[in-house]
Amino acid sequence: MPLSVRPFFYYIKFMKKFPDIIPVFPLSGVIYFPKTNLPLNIFEQRYLNLVNDAYDKDKLMGMVQSRKENNSVYKIGCLGKISDYQKSKDGRVLVNLTGVTRFQILEEVFNKKLYREFKVDYKRFVEDNDNLEVNVDTSTLMHKAKSFFKRNGLLLNWREFEKLDLTQQINTLAMIAPVTNEEKQKLLESISLENKVKSLESIIGFYLFDTNINNNTIQ
Repeated sequence: MPLSVRPFFYYIKFMKKFPDIIPVFPLSGVIYFPKTNLPLNIFEQRYLNLVNDAYDKDKLMGMVQSRKENNSVYKIGCLGKISDYQKSKDGRVLVNLTGVTRFQILEEVFNKKLYREFKVDYKRFVEDNDNLEVNVDTSTLMHKAKSFFKRNGLLLNWREFEKLDLTQQINTLAMIAPVTNEEKQKLLESISLENKVKSLESIIGFYLFDTNINNNTIQ
């Protein structure tokens, strides 16, 4: 359902599902998406505190890509739910995060904790929690993705992959594709699934074209 035709109560119901202030784990080079899974090996004390507090509360925590300058972070990240939690004998915590919805950071909430918290907003990403069937043609993207993965020596069980729903398929490709962090961040920030498909198809197409040019030059 397009954003413009959703009734106002739909936004209110959606917004109340998730907390306004969330603990956030900033991590460079780690970008994950709704309906995907992210295993984490936690050993730093500040993030042990974060994960333990989140697990004891509502099991929700945010992941966002950090920037190199001024301890800053990107504005768009993904809220995840701790779906698996294990403590190791050496004090580490192993968790699995399942992506729930993207969020936009509004401001940092300063606290006396070792980890950071942010006030966030979810309304740009209402589509992340839609269960509506989306009709998007992905045939060209899938053809390019299979060629791209093969050229990069990446193995993917395509038979199992095709059992996923469309959103899971696209988000999985966006998460594991060997492209730059900036390109993955662009994909994360794509509002609709259709836009994400177009962007991913364009990015992969560029790499395939560049590879063909280089191969022809060598020959």
